[in-house]
Amino acid sequence: SNYEIHQRGVQVLFAVTFTMSLSMFELIIFEILGVMDLSSRLFHWKLNLYFALVLLIVILPMYMSYIVLNSLRILKQQRLTALFCFLSWTVYFYFFWKLGDPFPIMNPKQGIFSIEQMISRVGVVGVTLMAILSGFGAVNCPYTYMDYFARIVTTLDVNNMEKRMLQTLDMIANKKKKLILEERKSTAQVSDKEQGWWSRLTSSLRTNETVTMLHDEVESLEELSRQLYLEIVDMNSMRERLAMSKTLLGKYFNFTGHIFSGYLAYKIFMCTVNIVFDRVGKKDPISRGLEISADWLGFKFDAQFWLNISALSSSASS
Repeated sequence: SNYEIHQRGVQVLFAVTFTMSLSMFELIIFEILGVMDLSSRLFHWKLNLYFALVLLIVILPMYMSYIVLNSLRILKQQRLTALFCFLSWTVYFYFFWKLGDPFPIMNPKQGIFSIEQMISRVGVVGVTLMAILSGFGAVNCPYTYMDYFARIVTTLDVNNMEKRMLQTLDMIANKKKKLILEERKSTAQVSDKEQGWWSRLTSSLRTNETVTMLHDEVESLEELSRQLYLEIVDMNSMRERLAMSKTLLGKYFNFTGHIFSGYLAYKIFMCTVNIVFDRVGKKDPISRGLEISADWLGFKFDAQFWLNISALSSSASS
């Protein structure tokens, strides 16, 4: 529960974005299956697209800048916060617009602020992010599934790490007790009028130096405790992974990890060949497989319909 988002604005924007995404996904299904009238689908498509563009280009960037400025606590007045939100959004929109200059987006038949201009730039950003996430998933999937990359962790290793964690927490508690005593000592020395001003000054400087040193030690130990806690969590996760690898599901994941590793090596090799020889692929593997099934094996089915279903399934899984 400590990691939940408690800001009402973030929850509302997430719900609106998720609802809009499901609505567009539903419209894609309706487009494939031919549900609803063509004019009705076109109207709802335009309505969803306009709303999505306003949300992605205006509302979300401005609200993100507002959250960042509030978290920094630099600006205390709401007017200055709103002004800086608008200025940051202006900078964002400038770079967002300049992003489309290297691409053939401009169309003389369309206006500068037409829906095509905005969708094209959003598409460039979306395709780039999807490529990055797909590349990360292609590398992370074999690393997560295969037993070859699993680290051997025993119960003794976890117990030793937990003992170090407890010792660090004890040290933090002792340092904080000393810190409280030193701060009380400093307050008592300042209020002691029997001592001379020179004695009070020197003792106060020595106490302040000790307090500063204790503060630094406590911060270092707290950072060490956080790192030890993360290491314990990682070790327990690795133990669970090793236990699952011995089950039937774990063996299946290990097998699929080897398959994905081979497919990843093949894709890297083919991408290198295409870049070196400047080749452009004309058909994707799904289209090629359906073409082989229809032409060579003699299966009778609606190829275009199943191509749309396959493309939709692959996009949803990615």
